[in-house]
Amino acid sequence: MKFNIHKSHSSSGIVAGLIGNVMEWYDFALFGYFVPYISAAFFPDNNTTTALLATWAVFACGFLMRPLGGAIFGYIGDRIGRRKVLVLSVMLMTVPTFVLGALPTYAQIGIAASLLLVALRLIQGLSVGGEFSGSVTYMVETAPQNRRGLAGSWANVGSTAGLLVGSGAATAVTTFSSQHFAETWGWRIPFLVGLLLGILAWSQVRRLHEGHISHRNEKHKSRSPLKEAFTKDKKKTFQALAFTAGYGVTFYIPLVYLPDYIQRNTGMSLDTAMQINTIATAMILVLIPLSGWIGDRFIRRTHFLAIGFFLLALLAYPLFELILSGEYAKVLTAQLVFAVLIVFPLGSAPALLVELFPTDDRLTGYSVAFNIGIGVVGGTTPMVATWLIDKTSVLSVPAFYLSTLAMVSVISLLMMNDRSREALL
Repeated sequence: MKFNIHKSHSSSGIVAGLIGNVMEWYDFALFGYFVPYISAAFFPDNNTTTALLATWAVFACGFLMRPLGGAIFGYIGDRIGRRKVLVLSVMLMTVPTFVLGALPTYAQIGIAASLLLVALRLIQGLSVGGEFSGSVTYMVETAPQNRRGLAGSWANVGSTAGLLVGSGAATAVTTFSSQHFAETWGWRIPFLVGLLLGILAWSQVRRLHEGHISHRNEKHKSRSPLKEAFTKDKKKTFQALAFTAGYGVTFYIPLVYLPDYIQRNTGMSLDTAMQINTIATAMILVLIPLSGWIGDRFIRRTHFLAIGFFLLALLAYPLFELILSGEYAKVLTAQLVFAVLIVFPLGSAPALLVELFPTDDRLTGYSVAFNIGIGVVGGTTPMVATWLIDKTSVLSVPAFYLSTLAMVSVISLLMMNDRSREALL
């Protein structure tokens, strides 16, 4: 199988995929960072833990839609074209993001506000289920064989940039506005501004050349790529699912969950915790392409990633102990170490997952496995961590959850066939 794509098409695909992922993850970051304010606006409750659990559950429900989005958009991408996936998914993310920023509160329209919030998250989850894996697949398929890791890493440069922009916006709101303004209108402004990012992303992806060229695609058009992923390629699908489950937990605890965790358990203010998170995210953004490049040039991707996840499992508890000290220097150090370790999968995992699957069900297999692992397991992580602390009264219990899932990733990686030096299937 060969993809005869001009270099300019590959470059434009990287730009479009990068901007699209900025938009997608900007919104998801905002929701995570503004959980305390969203909780108060849509789930008022005298028990703060109950309200927080309800809000994290809404955060998680968006992820529960991601496997469905992966199946739907995977079919479109594998049987019709990758470009259409990117155009549709960006549109389905942009509109709900803007509407969420203008949504009336529970005090204004009652339970309808909570239900509308859930509906918006479901639509957004459906969108993310197709956009990220679609953009990664496009980037890697159109890249030279010896640069697939570097090309795929740009998708996570986009997603991390989205997290950074979201983190920066949340930091600006919490730092430069009064508590009352932040709780009432301040948190809404970044969601409303998301409309501009969405328009920019849409303008880029709609110009893309269709990169999915396959003579085998015609022969397989009548077959379900979802069925193929869970029959012919079920081993690959379950390996990818196990790997991404650990990936999801090790991603969402440090980058989304920790700011609120730090505020509630150390006495550090939310704006300070957000500033530390923003610094760590900025460092990640710079290092991601380096991780992809290392997987291309020096060490096979499965081995490189297994090292990263083993270190995460080993260091999670000591890093949480540093965080629980509440001292700025120690919290910053822990966040920066987490950031370096998360760079391993952010840079090299995109190409690894594309290389794992054959062309005819690649986007479907990748999307479904990735969105169950990252979406269902990873997306529910803040809620699970909050519940575990509530039930055990052990503040460091999220570290043990992270370590366990990181080892699941290590085992799955060691069982995979590494194709980082071979042509795509």
